[in-house]
Amino acid sequence: MTKPLGVILAGGQARRMGGGDKGALILGGRSLLDRVIDRLGPQVDRLVLNANGDAARFMEYGLPVISDSLPDYPGPLAGVLAGMDYAADQDFTHIITAAADTPFFPEDLAERLTRAADRANTPIALAATHEDGRMNRHPTFGLWPVNLRADLRAALEDGLRKVVLWTDKHGAASAPFDDNAFFNINTPEDLAKAETML
Repeated sequence: MTKPLGVILAGGQARRMGGGDKGALILGGRSLLDRVIDRLGPQVDRLVLNANGDAARFMEYGLPVISDSLPDYPGPLAGVLAGMDYAADQDFTHIITAAADTPFFPEDLAERLTRAADRANTPIALAATHEDGRMNRHPTFGLWPVNLRADLRAALEDGLRKVVLWTDKHGAASAPFDDNAFFNINTPEDLAKAETML
């Protein structure tokens, strides 16, 4: 498989941070989005940013900005679908997604997701960590085949919002990672904690 397209999911509304783009928050002198671009970029063929609203606010990053094709912010799966649609137009077979508010995800994310899918012979792989004695999946970090985009669109149009209900239907491998690999920033307290993790 050639390297996938990388899709940074930045379409959330950041309600717990008072609104705005969480990717613009500054951590250690650099924006979260800068940090995510630096981590995901080397792992994929190229990058796009999934975000809604005025794309001009991301101009400094020099990335194509793709918005959800479905109304009313139906959640991260809408960003996955937007990435799949863009990837199909660019002749990619797969995308790798990462969240814009999670600056410490692994530098071998794409490789381990691909390996997990190959090993389990499944079309999808999601990142996972062990927390409180159980496996916790992180569905904004996944490997997604572009050929399932019509099925995903139909599911979203039918009202599906929970990622794992759709991924489990198609078979999704879990790629295990260290417990703190996907620490994400939802609140000002999280941002303060992230400063201590640099």
